[in-house]
Amino acid sequence: MSPIRPIDCSAAVAELGRFYETLQPSSLARIGDLYAPDARFKDPFNEVVGTAAIARIFEHMFATVAAPCFVVTKRIVQGREAMLGWDFHLRLSGRDTVIRGVTHLQFDDAGRVVLHRDYWDAAEELYARLPLIGGLMRWLRRRLSSG
Repeated sequence: MSPIRPIDCSAAVAELGRFYETLQPSSLARIGDLYAPDARFKDPFNEVVGTAAIARIFEHMFATVAAPCFVVTKRIVQGREAMLGWDFHLRLSGRDTVIRGVTHLQFDDAGRVVLHRDYWDAAEELYARLPLIGGLMRWLRRRLSSG
């Protein structure tokens, strides 16, 4: 077994950031250029393997979310790994909404993503903003808060 060579994924991270900031349904065909065929993707709602499954997540996003737009706010790269901070802008229940999160990425020798893991607080960023669930979430937060 040969040791993993250290590589710098800065260029791949910059390209991936541009991809997400300009993401449109027509650009989903590029996922195979940016992600390895067996890439793993996980977020609070999905856990899939493979570029076709990853593309379906974004197809679903475009079909169900109004005006989705990612803005990359931070890039941290160390060898084969990176973290992207981002704001996801969308229209939820007729109101403009921003969900803040971070993505952990791992890359292969070719600079393609092999692991994409999104971290964001679905309870605070999404559920608390929904009409019926939001009131319950705010009550629960007050009830469990130490302050």
